[in-house]
Amino acid sequence: MPKLIASPTNIPCVGNITRVAEEFIGLVNTGEAGISITREPSPPGWVGVGQYSDFHEYRLVLAGVLHVEYSDGAFDVQAGQALDIEPGEWVRFSTPEPAGADYVTVCIPAFSLADVHRDE
Repeated sequence: MPKLIASPTNIPCVGNITRVAEEFIGLVNTGEAGISITREPSPPGWVGVGQYSDFHEYRLVLAGVLHVEYSDGAFDVQAGQALDIEPGEWVRFSTPEPAGADYVTVCIPAFSLADVHRDE
């Protein structure tokens, strides 16, 4: 029988402006360890901290622009584009455009704070 996930759990995000990730599937909301799926509305001007993780991460931008810095440069991910981040790759995200961004993040295995290594 299909299982309805009626609502997400809000998980605080680290950065210069308060925002949350809405976890629909993952360790926090459903107890799923193999994958997490979150919607991440991000306000204009948000800048995250640099980090690398032990999981594979995909980000699908639904609206706005997600700016991505990595060890060798930077680029923008536009609405309708996606990002593939291998485990161990250092990245820093931001949403500098006036409209901010709205994107979906999928992590395999599921996102866990223990598996994210953030810059100090």
